[in-house]
Amino acid sequence: MISEAGWGVLHLFCHLGPAVDNEAVSTAVKAAQEGDHQVVCFAVLGHKADVGFMAVGPDLWRLRRLQADLAAAGLAVADSYLSMTEVSEYAQGAPPERLEPRLHPKLPPEGKRVICFYPMSKRRGVAGNWYMLPYEERRDLMEMHGRKGREFAGRVVQLVTGSTGLDDWEWGVTLFAADPADLKACVYEMRFDPASAVYAEFGTFVTGLVAPIEELLAEVGRG
Repeated sequence: MISEAGWGVLHLFCHLGPAVDNEAVSTAVKAAQEGDHQVVCFAVLGHKADVGFMAVGPDLWRLRRLQADLAAAGLAVADSYLSMTEVSEYAQGAPPERLEPRLHPKLPPEGKRVICFYPMSKRRGVAGNWYMLPYEERRDLMEMHGRKGREFAGRVVQLVTGSTGLDDWEWGVTLFAADPADLKACVYEMRFDPASAVYAEFGTFVTGLVAPIEELLAEVGRG
């Protein structure tokens, strides 16, 4: 199943089962990385999961096979998130060099081995309903939001993927950095921006350390 609008993005957050087969996990990841498909593997910090996988690519069946193969290898999915790469309606007309990384990202960014994922939506409350604002006002707010984000260029790489109608929230946000303090600073500063402060709702955050699959399994299996 392939969409012309963007690539599928599947986040899987897993616990190690009692009889996990490390070789089978490694084989599953490598099989899912053929062609344009990519899998970012990371060790999750905290109780929410042991390991995480961010699978990106054009074929949704390939992403689903990865999920099945990881389960067969002894991993139990604790949580997941499905979204698609997209170009925001407010970014239409931007230069192609700015749009291409949003639709067809190359992951993980070199040198950035800390990853953070969270879902988000725009508010529909009485005090602040994003979808009742005129388009021009929404566009101006998002342009301001984007300028604030670009202050972290070189320190944080952000990929926002759309999930309206696909999962429980409207977007998934994945951040990469070399220093976790940069993730903290980026999210903190951008929450003061009106597009977030007035109109954004955030879901659960999951943070981890990116590593090749063999290194990842060796580290998380120490206990």
